[in-house]
Amino acid sequence: MEPLPRGANFQRAKFLWEIGLHVAGNPETPYYGNRDMCIVVGSGSAETYRPWLRMSTGSPILAHAVARGELEMAMVNPSGLLTQAYRGTGLFSEPLPVRILAVYPSWDRFVFMVHPRTGLKSVAEIKEKRYPLRLSIREDTTHSTRVLTDQALAAYGFSLSDIESWGGSFQLNGPPGDKRRMKALHDGTIDAIFDEGIVQWFDEALAAGMQPITLEEPIFRQMEAIGWRRVVIPAGRYPHLKQDHACLDYSGWPLYTRASLPDEDAYKVVEAIEARKDEIFWESSYTGVGQLGQDTDATPMDVPLHPGAARWYREHG
Repeated sequence: MEPLPRGANFQRAKFLWEIGLHVAGNPETPYYGNRDMCIVVGSGSAETYRPWLRMSTGSPILAHAVARGELEMAMVNPSGLLTQAYRGTGLFSEPLPVRILAVYPSWDRFVFMVHPRTGLKSVAEIKEKRYPLRLSIREDTTHSTRVLTDQALAAYGFSLSDIESWGGSFQLNGPPGDKRRMKALHDGTIDAIFDEGIVQWFDEALAAGMQPITLEEPIFRQMEAIGWRRVVIPAGRYPHLKQDHACLDYSGWPLYTRASLPDEDAYKVVEAIEARKDEIFWESSYTGVGQLGQDTDATPMDVPLHPGAARWYREHG
């Protein structure tokens, strides 16, 4: 297929897309700022625009907008948060009728890293010792990593506010490999990092002396009940990781919709992914479009496929 379909209307659409991408992609925009894009396909041939498919990136709680019909589909990072919407756990007080169209393959893990100089051997000891932890986390309080952190600490019976009350402090970041974090890591001004996007910082933190902390069995069970998966980072995956580490999965970026979306619309969306696959940027964990409809290490799926999407994957093997 042509990189850009022929026709003046498509040229104009691409022109608008590039403007939106540049504005939303400004690295100076904070994570809670105007950095999400909504793609709307419909008809602009009348006095008012008639939307047909509205697709957006953004917060996990956009699942409510999808369920209400304000959006046809949204994309979330990671899969575990869509699981919460489906089950009515964690962030969601009741189950939502969400269904998966495709899961963009993205292998990742969430790790609790602490420096041995603190003397802390577990997350539980932060509370037991009322430790004034200097913790590196994301600056956006609505970010999915902050959701996971809050849920995990709640399972231990304390919160980020408690850490502050014990004299602790937070070194705040945008992306996982934020230069502010890396400087603090090398300056020794932080004691711990709780985050995902580990390809950007994990091995460097190991090299700086930090060690990953494994959650206790009861905590793992509580987190799994909410919707998070227990997984392992195998020894050697990162040069300074000398033994397997059990942690929480942070993989997969599901593109999801509501159960009531017409089957033909769902089918067309997956068909579009196949047609444009050579124009899509894929991470190294991508193995083919069929993977987007399967439960794999990079595409965890604890939410059902939409029937229209399932039919496409079935028909195409």
